[in-house]
Amino acid sequence: MANSYFSFKQFSISQDKCAMKVGTDGTLLGAWAQGGKNILDIGTGTGLIALMMAQRFPDAHVTGIDIDPSAVEQASENVQNSPFANRITILEADVCQHQGQYDCIVSNPPFFEQSLVCPDSQRSLARHDTSLSYTSLFKAVKSLLTEQGIFSLVVPIDYRNRIFEEAALNGFFMHREWSVQTTPRKSPKRLLLTFALHSTESIDTGVGLLEDAPGLRSSWYSKLTSPFYLH
Repeated sequence: MANSYFSFKQFSISQDKCAMKVGTDGTLLGAWAQGGKNILDIGTGTGLIALMMAQRFPDAHVTGIDIDPSAVEQASENVQNSPFANRITILEADVCQHQGQYDCIVSNPPFFEQSLVCPDSQRSLARHDTSLSYTSLFKAVKSLLTEQGIFSLVVPIDYRNRIFEEAALNGFFMHREWSVQTTPRKSPKRLLLTFALHSTESIDTGVGLLEDAPGLRSSWYSKLTSPFYLH
């Protein structure tokens, strides 16, 4: 059973009301994504990524949106109990109807597309694209992103081709692509990606490693998350 409470250096996350708990994907994205002055976190859940971005970018205002009322309630409580409450707004909103202009958008989007939907409706909503497809996500982001803005997300590596197809169809250019391995002997399971509506001369690519051995955090992951993890 997941802990109902997760402590970081500058804030804490309560997650008893939220379907998707604090996990590696969200922590990776929150620590890795580039920022901006006006940041949107799509599918904010507990508010983890919104809080991480607010900590990393002290001049930014962060908006976190989610369609799950329980997640919105949970994220709002976590934000109010943090040092960044005056710079984070949590809204119950569907990104396909949301309006605004952001120079930075981040998302740990629904996945397991076209797979078996789990019986827990709240968890299903958070994990599957039955409510938000990659097609809808990229269309929405295109309407919300400024001309020079950036969109970063974390996805399972199996969805790379699908993501790149949707990005191209909506006029996005790749700016960053990092694959993430759990241990040196395992194949990458995740992708950290950044797209924009403008091209770039060079794409930032790399491979991140979470653990040098089981239970032994790598130097890359330690450095990336050191502003957040207590240990």
